[in-house]
Amino acid sequence: MFRVDLNCDLGESFGRYQLGEQEEILKYITSANIACGFHGGDPTVMRETVKLAIANGVKIGAHPGLPDLNGFGRREMNITPQEAYDMVVYQVGALQGFLTIHNETMQHVKPHGALYNMAAKDPAIADAIAQAVYDISPSIVLFGLAGSELTKAGEKIGLQTAHEVFADRTYQQDGSLTSRKQSDALITDNEQAVGQVVKMVKEGKVLSQQQIEFSLRADTVCIHGDGKHAVQFAKEIHANLMEKQIVICAIKEELNGS
Repeated sequence: MFRVDLNCDLGESFGRYQLGEQEEILKYITSANIACGFHGGDPTVMRETVKLAIANGVKIGAHPGLPDLNGFGRREMNITPQEAYDMVVYQVGALQGFLTIHNETMQHVKPHGALYNMAAKDPAIADAIAQAVYDISPSIVLFGLAGSELTKAGEKIGLQTAHEVFADRTYQQDGSLTSRKQSDALITDNEQAVGQVVKMVKEGKVLSQQQIEFSLRADTVCIHGDGKHAVQFAKEIHANLMEKQIVICAIKEELNGS
């Protein structure tokens, strides 16, 4: 039996800036990565998103990013491993406060944007993030790009680690995601995206932009919530996975086999 978690980045609005239809998309996912105020989100949005996720039975994780609202956390910064550690502890702590008042447990931590991509390649940054998560709570699951330095760091320190794949992103033959600076970074055809997800989950393989097939582990699938047709996209992926007899469940349930 194949099992997979569906996750989505949420709570990225702030102030008067509204992003995504999170109330609808929560119906089709099992894990929510909630922004913690650095790349997006604010205290009110965090509180409201936590409340919505709980109401929909969706497990909650922190989505810490670089302190770059203008660049939405997608621009790399020259930070030290200690700074990466401190940023993660600070942001996870902020979200934890809202979970505490609802008697909810944090399921996972998934870095955002440039911080995520830096950790995928840089062992020192990856180790710092994994250490931060472990120091907060060894029971938290660490999300990282499948086969990356971040998943290696999580496994090395003893965290439950989820290898993440992407529904709407293209891959390079080294396993990295195609840079968003390139025109072919995103998959906009829903049928193609669904096909890629099913192949990754059932076969453990994906076709790169260089037309080379390689293996990867797919514990959780990221569905971006800020696209033009994000809700329809999530709905189609959810329906297709169910049709293929793939069980959709939160990552903790999947990793623990419950």
